[in-house]
Amino acid sequence: MSEKNLLGGKIRQIRETQKMSVEELASNSNTSSELIEQLENGALVPSLTPLMQIARALGVRLGTFLDDAPHTGPVVVKKGSSENIVRFSGNCDTCEKSTLDFFSLAADKADRHMEPFIIDVHPPQSGEAKQSSHEGEEFIYVLKGQIEILYGKDSFTLSAGDSIYYDSIVPHHVHASGNEDAKIMAIVYAPY
Repeated sequence: MSEKNLLGGKIRQIRETQKMSVEELASNSNTSSELIEQLENGALVPSLTPLMQIARALGVRLGTFLDDAPHTGPVVVKKGSSENIVRFSGNCDTCEKSTLDFFSLAADKADRHMEPFIIDVHPPQSGEAKQSSHEGEEFIYVLKGQIEILYGKDSFTLSAGDSIYYDSIVPHHVHASGNEDAKIMAIVYAPY
């Protein structure tokens, strides 16, 4: 499995524990068998929306893909230097390079209902941004650089110190504005 995708093993483990075939998971998550196989084999950097669909189909929180040994007490991450990193491709269906590096700030917290992250946001790899949607809400606070958020038919450009809170059921896309990397804190709530 590729270092770019450590989620694949966790997805396979949960799927096999539930005695679910790749085809059943694809059908239940409204994705394709090819996508599931590519994710499980580490051949593809996933985008967030299908990953949330897969989590829902498996009946687990998105954070379950990040968990090792869940803690019932508080989880402390010093200076945002989480060792739990997940790389996403934004919404590119065939990307082999990450455009979003998620550093989980609560990876081992048991029974959490929100997912806090520090995210390194890289400029998009190709032209047009493809919006996606999922159930839940997102809060984003820009720490460094500038990001653009496409939200339905609207576009918001945010700089360090700016924030936005939105319903993620509305199609959206987050990317660095211009050619420079940005850094954000994001809190994602996705009911399961």
